[in-house]
Amino acid sequence: MIKDKKTHNKYLLKLNQSNHILKYGRFGIKSLSFSRLTETQLNALKWIILKRLKLVTNNKKSFRFWILLSLNLALTKFNIESRMGKGKGSIYTHAVYIRPGMILFEFDSLTEQQMQNLFNYILKKVSFKIKLTK
Repeated sequence: MIKDKKTHNKYLLKLNQSNHILKYGRFGIKSLSFSRLTETQLNALKWIILKRLKLVTNNKKSFRFWILLSLNLALTKFNIESRMGKGKGSIYTHAVYIRPGMILFEFDSLTEQQMQNLFNYILKKVSFKIKLTK
């Protein structure tokens, strides 16, 4: 059993849950590199996947699809020309950091050929390395 390392604050450095194995579906998309996904990027990716799934499965809603990412990082922005002090700035979006080995999406009720077509399509759309897991 691996002990979790603690930082100086109350938050754990590592998550207790194992997010490198399939939990819900038969197929999964796993990350192979570090990256950061913002809220708009995640929503666009979700929309692309759902649109492609409807096309691959001939517009039937028989497939099942899970997003295993939770946006746990608030990104703030401040004016570039402002002077030092006066805080961090306002939150402009939320994001999630992706580590290698994390399962991003899971799918069920798809054939192997349909999943391979979907994966090849998603591979061209994301900016980081991913792989298909079964």
